[in-house]
Amino acid sequence: MSAYDAKPWLKSYDPWVTPEMTLPDETYVDLLEKAIAHDPDRAVFHFLGTTSTYRDLDRFSGRVAGYLAARGCGRGDVVGINLPNTPQYLIALAGILRAGCVASGVSPLLTPREMAHQINDSGVKALVTLDAIFEQRVQKIRNEIPSVKHCLVTNITDFLPAYKRVLAKALKKVPVGRMAPIAGKEVLPFMDVLRKDQPPRPGIKIDPGDPCLIQYTGGTTGLPKGAVLTHRNMVANITQAVAWFNLKMGGGVACSGFPFFHQAGLYFGLITMSAAYTQCLIPDPRNTDHVCAEIAKYRPAILLHVPSLYQMLMDNPAFAKIDFSRCEVCISGAAPFSKEAFTALEAIVGRGKVVEILGMTEASPVITMNPLRGRKKIGSVGIPLQSTRLKLVDVETGTLEVPVGEVGEIIVHGPQVMKGYHNKPEDTAKTLRPFQNETWLYTGDVARMDEDGYFYIADRTKDMIIVGGFKVFSREVEEVLSQHPAVQFCAVVGMTDPKRPDSQVVKAVIQLTGEAAGNDAEAVRKDLLDHCRENLTPYKVPKVIEIMAAIPLTAVGKVDKKALRVKG
Repeated sequence: MSAYDAKPWLKSYDPWVTPEMTLPDETYVDLLEKAIAHDPDRAVFHFLGTTSTYRDLDRFSGRVAGYLAARGCGRGDVVGINLPNTPQYLIALAGILRAGCVASGVSPLLTPREMAHQINDSGVKALVTLDAIFEQRVQKIRNEIPSVKHCLVTNITDFLPAYKRVLAKALKKVPVGRMAPIAGKEVLPFMDVLRKDQPPRPGIKIDPGDPCLIQYTGGTTGLPKGAVLTHRNMVANITQAVAWFNLKMGGGVACSGFPFFHQAGLYFGLITMSAAYTQCLIPDPRNTDHVCAEIAKYRPAILLHVPSLYQMLMDNPAFAKIDFSRCEVCISGAAPFSKEAFTALEAIVGRGKVVEILGMTEASPVITMNPLRGRKKIGSVGIPLQSTRLKLVDVETGTLEVPVGEVGEIIVHGPQVMKGYHNKPEDTAKTLRPFQNETWLYTGDVARMDEDGYFYIADRTKDMIIVGGFKVFSREVEEVLSQHPAVQFCAVVGMTDPKRPDSQVVKAVIQLTGEAAGNDAEAVRKDLLDHCRENLTPYKVPKVIEIMAAIPLTAVGKVDKKALRVKG
């Protein structure tokens, strides 16, 4: 059933949310130029005690664009950014796009082999990277990445005052690497490009249909694939969110722990720059002392974190002492948020301020959100964005719509849906498929829709567990487990049933709270099983409960179920 088949309720309670909206026929660069002109002296980002303005962003990114153009990097050429969340990332990003090039985030956590795959797959022509990564990884693959002709090398501390740079390096607070020549490639300090005059920024004409980003998926089911997101895709998704949250140009401060190499983090960086907001840059989101200090100092209007980071922040006593009166919204995405944690967060930041969303790289990324000023449902990822249609189809064939209240795979049709996977027509055809004479994005998310049109994620299709022919959705079991007072984090995965190779058993991995960690493990397991038996159908009750000191997380802070499956 389509989410918009039963929507008379939308305008009745939330007149600012409309099923359709007029989207500008512009590029992201057009949005950026307006933001820079709005207030050039406004801060564009804060980073470890330093502040840069939109005037700085204009000058520095213009020099990056001029440098790239002088090296023959132009419309459609791919430039990789291999950095953590630093000023250099956003400056490079703006310069790449202003040059008409395509930006591609290259995670700093990739191994040399993984880096080589992504660089070669996307055809990166120039790479902006950290000095430590350059020495330890780029040098190892220098003969395996022939498309890369230019390397711009920087250090995390390059935007800090000299005394802080010297101190951080002397105390080994930051990684440091040696820059050295590579035959056949130009290697330069990134800061030289910013500090020296460059050829003028090219007056290149960019079309809204041109690629803006090639962002790689997490690769949980094989090698990562590059989703091609056009300027039209990004402008549409930004415009949708700006209207949804009623953001005003130059409206405030924003803070996110998502890394820029993740589409959610990059989107957040793009939207804040295009709306002339100031972003607090967080290079290490697991340093909750630093995150709390930044929030307390700058009092952001918008927060965006993964649920596990919100939980880690709430575990830090400093978080509850922060004045959140200026905070307008705390957005949570990329993973399920338990009702208990959701309620606990709102008790700190303010009632009605926490909003859950659904997104994926292939949709730029946002697909659904809960209304901020209207009717919000805890546990739901909300309703479709403006000009976005969702349907639920059967998981087995993807060809039949399921009734309201039943689970099915989410498929999406909207202006934010990607152009396709870079140079992967077969994978594109599996994900962008015809349905009722239109092309829809098959998300792999299994959900149900209630009678009001709100969506509730049940699972990822790959996370669904089959027990004796019955479907078990890991999210449902995790929700029950998270209600137990001894559970801090939990994850549910399927294991092959040794007695029935064609079936699976449910396995729960538990990270206990500090109070429960010292208790007898067997007693805790028994208590958890009793809790599950009281709240779950028998075939959904975990057959295996493993207690771990720390559940493995991905770089974004999501539970790493891939690692748990390998371990299991």
